Amino acid sequence: MGFKALLSLPLATSTVKNIKKWASKPKETQQKVFESLIEGGKKTSFGKDHNFKEINSYHDFKSKVPLRTYEDLQPYINRITQGEESVLWPGKPLYLAKTSGTTAGTKYIPITKDSIPNHIDSAKNALLSYIAETKDTSFVDGKMIFLQGSPILKKTAGINTGRLSGIVAHHVPQYLQKNRMPSWDTNCIDDWEMKVSKIAEETAKHDMRLISGIPAWVQMYFEVLLKQTGKKNIKEIFPNFSLFVYGGVNFGPYRAAFKKLIGNEVPSIETYPASEGFIAFQNSQKDDGLLMVLNKGIFYEFIPIDEVHNENPTRLAIWETELNQSYALVINNNAGLWGYLIGDVVKIVSTNPYKIRVVGRTKHFISAFGEHVIAEEVESTMEEVQNLFACSVKEFHVAPQVSPEKGLPYHEWLIEFDVMPPNLDAFANKIESLMQAKNIYYKDLLDGNILRQAVITKIAPDGFTNFMKSRGKLGGQNKIPRLANDRTFADLLQSFKL
Repeated sequence: MGFKALLSLPLATSTVKNIKKWASKPKETQQKVFESLIEGGKKTSFGKDHNFKEINSYHDFKSKVPLRTYEDLQPYINRITQGEESVLWPGKPLYLAKTSGTTAGTKYIPITKDSIPNHIDSAKNALLSYIAETKDTSFVDGKMIFLQGSPILKKTAGINTGRLSGIVAHHVPQYLQKNRMPSWDTNCIDDWEMKVSKIAEETAKHDMRLISGIPAWVQMYFEVLLKQTGKKNIKEIFPNFSLFVYGGVNFGPYRAAFKKLIGNEVPSIETYPASEGFIAFQNSQKDDGLLMVLNKGIFYEFIPIDEVHNENPTRLAIWETELNQSYALVINNNAGLWGYLIGDVVKIVSTNPYKIRVVGRTKHFISAFGEHVIAEEVESTMEEVQNLFACSVKEFHVAPQVSPEKGLPYHEWLIEFDVMPPNLDAFANKIESLMQAKNIYYKDLLDGNILRQAVITKIAPDGFTNFMKSRGKLGGQNKIPRLANDRTFADLLQSFKL
């Protein structure tokens, strides 16, 4: 056991002890964060516009600060990008995290001196929680790779601006720098395919033990590695590979493909990082719930999912939520986001401590006919059918076909297979039966002859990758949503079908 591994276990034990302290007192912890945020907000233009000096309770806050999307907050963001100080949070942000918006174009999310520890410490605590529970420190002595965006930052009104993963790359602890790959120069390559190819060349001969990234891009990295080395699976290349850290999407539908690529199953840690804040992480291998980060400058609010599109929906603090209910997530943080609808739908899966699962996006659903199909339903269905049919799906997208050339409307499942099911009709029938069992509204539409059975459209090998490349969206944090209520993606993907 190396020196770093030796030190990591007592550090992990101490860290987890501290985590349990604040996690066991959710209301007290969140109340402290709330009070700190209001105090900071008083010194800002936003705070003056919304009478923060008169806020003495969460009830007061809700009456003075309306819910906002990025578009609603954009006039304040524009003032920051023009050089104004103390607009949303005292002083100027350390960074602006650049991300793609669906209606506002490029979004610039502020990250401040006060909020950056949330991003860094939460990622570290996810790894330390794993060590404390499993007592496995072996990955600490080997090489680690974080597939991420370029760390090259540009200036916006004097503020360093770039992708979140590129910003975080500047804050990797010194003691991990020697273990970390790829090299700085390789990490700065813009072209994603060229970058992944170079990363594979650099890492193939090293003792890689921890691999982290969005599953789709890690899968691409694995495929390039196998092609370059001629090996059968990743374990032949990295025999000590022992921990996979991921976030951004539900891993379930990727599980079968990863098991085949790696050669066996590897322990994993799910994280929930966003440009707006590091929200939760998997702190135990015994369940798949994500522990909410309650003590790091974010005060959370929750909107019951059936009220999310109401003009004045119910707003709940975490201690007012109910077990096994789904909510649209709202954050207020020490980067100056106030009443901010992050766009994610989460389900409370534990209240002691508070844990969540991400089950979809507020804008990613199918209800063209009132069926209210959500991501959790299509993703769990895809995971189940892969297991039943011993096939492997690389990527997929589901969308409604409202005006087919003939016959009744239907849901179209556009699927890129790594390994085809032996019987595609049986595969489609099973998808149909599972979806009807999960969603009574969908079943009623089928029974009432409003819809017909889902249609499977096979996408060519690398079709999703080539589609993203054609749009200049290959790599980084970019990903195709698993489902949509229109055919924006589905119609474009037709060019890549078999």
